[in-house]
Amino acid sequence: MGKFVLSQAKNGYKFNLVAGNGEVIAASQVYKTKATAKKGIASVMANAPVAKIEDQTEKDFAKVSNPKFEVYKDKKGEFRFRLKAKNGQIIAVGEGYTKLDSAKKGIASVQKNAKDGKIEEK
Repeated sequence: MGKFVLSQAKNGYKFNLVAGNGEVIAASQVYKTKATAKKGIASVMANAPVAKIEDQTEKDFAKVSNPKFEVYKDKKGEFRFRLKAKNGQIIAVGEGYTKLDSAKKGIASVQKNAKDGKIEEK
């Protein structure tokens, strides 16, 4: 079972979504307050399970409405994803993967673990 690990950052608060095996599968931006970081967690919990995937690595990819996971290739050539809420804000990002399939497995893990994730404060 996954969990959200909420911790203090240099200029506020951030969270990581951690899978049952201890791997960080998604990270947040830095929020100014603990309360807004918790709202970010609630947004990930609500949006991740229902978000569709927009694979921007495909030529002439089909646009998908929010909430969505955008899969793209970064400047290093790694595959990454970001979760956008209904309002279009980025609420979580994944790490870089060498294979597209691995990035999509990361998305599936976020969808599974975000739904019932508990919050652990550090």
